[in-house]
Amino acid sequence: MNAPPSAVTGRIRLDDVLTIGFPASAFATNCYILAPSAGEECLIVDPGIGVEDRLAEVLTEHRLRPAAVLLTHGHIDHTYSVTPVCGGEIGAYIHSADRYRLADPLASIGQELRFMLEQQFGTSATWTEPSQIVEVENGQNLEIAGLSVDILHAPGHTEGSVMFRLPTPPTGIGDDHDLTSTVLSGDVLFAGSIGRTDLPGGDDAAMQRSLREVVLPLPDPTLVLTGHGPATTIARERAANPYLQGL
Repeated sequence: MNAPPSAVTGRIRLDDVLTIGFPASAFATNCYILAPSAGEECLIVDPGIGVEDRLAEVLTEHRLRPAAVLLTHGHIDHTYSVTPVCGGEIGAYIHSADRYRLADPLASIGQELRFMLEQQFGTSATWTEPSQIVEVENGQNLEIAGLSVDILHAPGHTEGSVMFRLPTPPTGIGDDHDLTSTVLSGDVLFAGSIGRTDLPGGDDAAMQRSLREVVLPLPDPTLVLTGHGPATTIARERAANPYLQGL
């Protein structure tokens, strides 16, 4: 395995799954769209700040119809566009421990960040809670839009942080031909790093347990589509990520 595959430069083809990733306008949070193929229902993962126009373009281009929004955790940079995307008819799926964050994720950000968002987008940040929220739990399997998704609870960055696992090997991403499955890691695991634990709800001890008991047991040939930055693999992170050494 040579250079890391990129999660945010456009389309990645998983076996039988159309997967498209692009960064949000703020914080470069990766938003993903997963579908069996063009013209089908799809899953949207982590629609962050300023993704609505780009998301609409992708859905139109590939004739995709959102069936659900999956949230790796409740921070505003991963959830800000969930309500307009859901449109009152589509469920927003989030772990029960982070459910409270959807009441008003803006309440947890400071005035300085609010001002930054207002300067960037020309309007004050507002929030409306999604009308349909579905709480998920560890070990649960979701069968939505023709896709099978396992829920892996991995607290530490937030109480309800999860990773979404698809038993689908990726193809067409450079030299990583031997990959066997895919995990969308949110802010649990990055290429060469992990999610911070110093924000409200963060817990370093919980993060260490999650890395040891949830991340490290994953098979080496697992593609990791991260919440920020490029994609990676479990093998690469096991070998080189300093936060996994010694666990």
